[in-house]
Amino acid sequence: MIFKESFLKMKENLLNDSSICKENRKLFREFFDWEENKLKRINGLTALDESTYKTLCTYVTKFRNVNKWFANKPWVNLDKKDIKKVYDDLEDGKIKNKNGERYGDLKSYYGKVFRSKPFDMAGKTHLVREVMEFYRRPNKEEVRFIELETFKKITDIIISPDHKTLAWLAWDIGENVNTLLQLKKSDFFKQINPTTKEAEYLVNLPKDKLKRTRQTRSEITNFKETVQFLGITLENLKDDELVFKFEYRQAKKFLDRAVGIANAKCIPKNQPVTWKDLRSSMACHLLKSSWTLDEVNARLGHRPSSREIDKYVNFLAINRHDTKKKLYDNDLRKMQDDLEERKKRETLYDTRIKTQQEDIQELTNNLKDTEKRMQQQRKAEAEQHKKLMEKLLKKIDHIEKMKVTENY
Repeated sequence: MIFKESFLKMKENLLNDSSICKENRKLFREFFDWEENKLKRINGLTALDESTYKTLCTYVTKFRNVNKWFANKPWVNLDKKDIKKVYDDLEDGKIKNKNGERYGDLKSYYGKVFRSKPFDMAGKTHLVREVMEFYRRPNKEEVRFIELETFKKITDIIISPDHKTLAWLAWDIGENVNTLLQLKKSDFFKQINPTTKEAEYLVNLPKDKLKRTRQTRSEITNFKETVQFLGITLENLKDDELVFKFEYRQAKKFLDRAVGIANAKCIPKNQPVTWKDLRSSMACHLLKSSWTLDEVNARLGHRPSSREIDKYVNFLAINRHDTKKKLYDNDLRKMQDDLEERKKRETLYDTRIKTQQEDIQELTNNLKDTEKRMQQQRKAEAEQHKKLMEKLLKKIDHIEKMKVTENY
């Protein structure tokens, strides 16, 4: 049990550290007795498990830091001025972490130490409340993720196949890296996907290796790279062997190195990429790949009612696509209706033109028939006139001849 061993060692070192005043070491010991019992009772455990030991480890680190901030002064002797100075220095960024930056997890320090049982045991709860009167919880809506292309740039730099396996597994499954580091070969089952006919792994995520808030589940891999590297890593392992032979410290080290070389930054504020960011990045990738909220929540081990990924949905405007499509469809229908109306008008116009053309043609034909009849009539009249003239001329000629005869 990785975290159990770590905690017991860290706790022993803390409680036996002579550089820490005996009053504070006594307070730390009393707190751990209380916290260990609390964790067992609220989680229904007969003995602490890895998840609870992981929680206890965080207290050791926090106690060392807080003790340093108060210059090893017994917490029972702290006054309002002492607490206010440390609080103001933390908020103003004067107290920095080992990287020379402002502490990014102040909410955790305030919630687990200053405003919680440790300072309550020191009798300083009322002073903390007065000093932190204007404290407001930081906005939980911070969004940070990377695209698949950026992730691939990171993995291209990672050298060890086992390290690549962990990176792809974290991206693919989207589970906490500490959970993945506890998995054994028996937690992986290779199978053929009935739809794609391609190889995949079914990954079992047992309850005792997950955070308390996560659902026990099994997930199938989505990426061929995950299958490829898992095949290499699992090949010579026994079922009860841990898949990864290194701990979080080494995992953080090789990821930080690859992120630095790749100059990989989170969207939208350009923070360096961490293991935790791979989980949110996977969720964003699935959301953009048309997975539903329920499907992504299930993949992440959240309850169906969870609102954890709402901030990513809002940032990516996932739900806006449907409403935009409605607007587009409405505009399209309007255009189609306009087109149909135009076609009707054009059909009516064409009908009218055709009718007019037919009328004109009929008039033309009638005119031609009339003209033909008139020509025929004129010709008949001319023939009749000609015959009358010929008859008249014959008669005149006859009369003339008769006159000549009479004269003789």
